[in-house]
Amino acid sequence: MTQALIYALTGAVLFMLGVRATLLRESLLPRLLALNICGAGVFLIFVSLAYRGDSLPVDPVPHALVLTGLVVAISATALALALNRRLREMADE
Repeated sequence: MTQALIYALTGAVLFMLGVRATLLRESLLPRLLALNICGAGVFLIFVSLAYRGDSLPVDPVPHALVLTGLVVAISATALALALNRRLREMADE
């Protein structure tokens, strides 16, 4: 087994665990964390796909996509947490 395959399989397992937790949890915060785990799995798969062998250089496009995805994921998580807080405040009123 190569390192790229190990990373890809780990990413697939993380993605599946995140999907499972997203479908089974009722509260918003655990679902949000599960979606972030899904994203981490996808990022890990992208990074493993960038490896093309020992003789060829690593493909920079998946790395750029992962960096962009990290920024978007952090922003979306912050927005979801702010919305969750606002919904709880409105429910308490």
